[in-house]
Amino acid sequence: MATRWLDDEQQRAWRAWLSVSELVPRVLDAQLQRDVGLTHAAYVVLAMLSEAPGRARRMSDLARRANQSQSRLSHTVGRLEERGWVRRERAADDGRGNLAVLTDAGWEIVQQVAPGHVEAVREAMFAPLSADQTRALREALEQVLERLDPDHSLRIEHGADAAPEG
Repeated sequence: MATRWLDDEQQRAWRAWLSVSELVPRVLDAQLQRDVGLTHAAYVVLAMLSEAPGRARRMSDLARRANQSQSRLSHTVGRLEERGWVRRERAADDGRGNLAVLTDAGWEIVQQVAPGHVEAVREAMFAPLSADQTRALREALEQVLERLDPDHSLRIEHGADAAPEG
């Protein structure tokens, strides 16, 4: 069977995606490093905790939401603990799981850094796009997500905080 190569339009879209997926995190990392000495990966952990009820999540759920392995998350949380922004606790409901909890100091950092982060996201991703292009981008990405995650177990829905079923 002959190899089916990407057509020209697909190749251009793929290469643009590769570049954007590398450059946007660099821009966001630079902004966070400059503003508070934090990596984007660490900020995502803080943000996911800030959105959780009681500002706490099971480590396994947090790893999924922050798109980090359990090992990497453990190191990230450890660094955030050293700064006094996160603490670990045993889960009260079963005593087996571990929770990461955003401290008051961590909440203050999120509130301090979030406006600059939002502006960096807006500038990097949405400033060059019209409203129609933004909608088209969202729709296209949602279609890709539907293919990659048909049961919705891996994605973080907008405004949704419930843990995945199962």
